[in-house]
Amino acid sequence: MCRHVAYLGDPVFLREVLIDPPYGLHRQAWEPRRQRHGTINADGFGVGWYAEGDPAPARYRQAVPMWTDVSFADVARVTRTRALLAAVRSATEGTAPDASAACPFGDGRHLFSHNGVVEGWPGSAADLAGALPPALLLDLPARTDSALLWALVRHLLAGGASMAAALAGAVRETTARTAGRLNLLITDGTSIAATTYGDTLSYRMDGSSVVVASEPYDDEPGWVDVPDKSLLVARPGEVSVRPLDAASLEEM
Repeated sequence: MCRHVAYLGDPVFLREVLIDPPYGLHRQAWEPRRQRHGTINADGFGVGWYAEGDPAPARYRQAVPMWTDVSFADVARVTRTRALLAAVRSATEGTAPDASAACPFGDGRHLFSHNGVVEGWPGSAADLAGALPPALLLDLPARTDSALLWALVRHLLAGGASMAAALAGAVRETTARTAGRLNLLITDGTSIAATTYGDTLSYRMDGSSVVVASEPYDDEPGWVDVPDKSLLVARPGEVSVRPLDAASLEEM
């Protein structure tokens, strides 16, 4: 369910990452090649990007399929950025249908996306909510399992965790209470962290630029598949991958 991608590196137009590649996120909305659950991602999309000199990202989110949004095609044609995170959505049953439910979610300098599902939603939400302060539960951006996971990640970040440790902690807290597919993706505009837990993820470095994506957006060489139950951290020109249960996550 869902596909997502993050980019860091030399300035690019949004369309160079999302629309122009032959199997980019734009096409993955209607024809993903590696998606293991579901066949189409037509329940909305979102893109977040960072403007030069501004640490807080802009976001563009809609409840319609990416390929139907002519306005976004224009935005993507003229907007340049050094960092972005984008997602196309296949909605979990029982979640909100509007644009507020489309990833990426944002808070301050962070952008976040979830590819997967919390099993048993919405009944399983009660157990997971026990790991969160009430104030965060009242501040959920949407009625979705992804938004609840984002609240958990935000809670861990606020406690001083790195992005990598926050994602790993969210997976640990969730799987201690229920099952799920938990491919999580986050960026602050200078680095990327991601987990694999039940679905696919790949990355590619090109000089000082790096792409982390649910699946390769072309058939060019250089893509590396990330093993399941892994934690990835990427910075321009550098990617590290280790098992999710590895110790010393704060070092990543």
